[in-house]
Amino acid sequence: MIFMADLRNRYQIDADRIVHSKSFRRLMHKTQVFLMPLGDHYRTRMTHALEVSRIARTMARALGLDEDLTEAIALGHDLGHAPFGHAGERALNDIVPGGFSHNEQSLRVVERLEKDGAGLGLSEEVREGILRHSGETLSQTAEGQLVHHADRIAYLSHDMDDAVRGGLLLQTDVPNDLRAELGQSPRDRINTLVTDLVSNSREGDVRFSPEKGEAVKALRAFMFERVYFNQNAKGEEAKVHESVGLLFRHFLDRVQDVPEALRRIAGEDGEGHERAVCDYIAGMTDRFFESKLLEAFIPQGWTRV
Repeated sequence: MIFMADLRNRYQIDADRIVHSKSFRRLMHKTQVFLMPLGDHYRTRMTHALEVSRIARTMARALGLDEDLTEAIALGHDLGHAPFGHAGERALNDIVPGGFSHNEQSLRVVERLEKDGAGLGLSEEVREGILRHSGETLSQTAEGQLVHHADRIAYLSHDMDDAVRGGLLLQTDVPNDLRAELGQSPRDRINTLVTDLVSNSREGDVRFSPEKGEAVKALRAFMFERVYFNQNAKGEEAKVHESVGLLFRHFLDRVQDVPEALRRIAGEDGEGHERAVCDYIAGMTDRFFESKLLEAFIPQGWTRV
């Protein structure tokens, strides 16, 4: 008899475990850039993860790297993102003792939080790639390094596409020198950066050419100035910081309302109630967070019991 496990290698199993996890499904309702946008076509954390996985897998195939390892890292890299994107991450970082970062939380999700403490049982290479996809220390594997670059290629392209859709930018607002270096549209820029990275990478050394690497840094600075810190789109983020603080303190005072599994895991890890509350809030979708905030602080209509 043939079992499904016999048809897949170690990293395919890892990717399937990630896609079938509750944490992955919740990415559908977590902010990428715009807080709870009304339009149907803005990216979410889930669509971002899928776009990163496709870009990364294409480059892995071209470079002769392990496509399945690359895909698993890409699919799992943002599982620990808080609600409301980086605004939620910054809020938790200011509140939680010891700080908070989404890449470390992503690792915690797959190692400890999924399956009520059992974790997903992912391979070491996938877990290390998830942890190192963001930050100054790059992954030890070429596949992990590839996801780090694919993440930037994806978000710099699709976040700009969403910014244009939302009326924050015109494509022609991108400085002329960057459009000349990288291309006139998000599609052009993805193609330029993917082909450049493939052309300039060698075994164990995944990189852009110096010219394209500098252009990526400049485009990222442009996006921070015009989109990520744009007050027309991000003015509501001050409320995120305040509301995360309110809900954090609310559950810290009422820790019995935090799911039992999270309280147990924090206790097993020798950590206090702050860790359990952090895990609970970080795992919330935008709309679930909003419902819990309303439940905690807005009087509800009386109904007969």
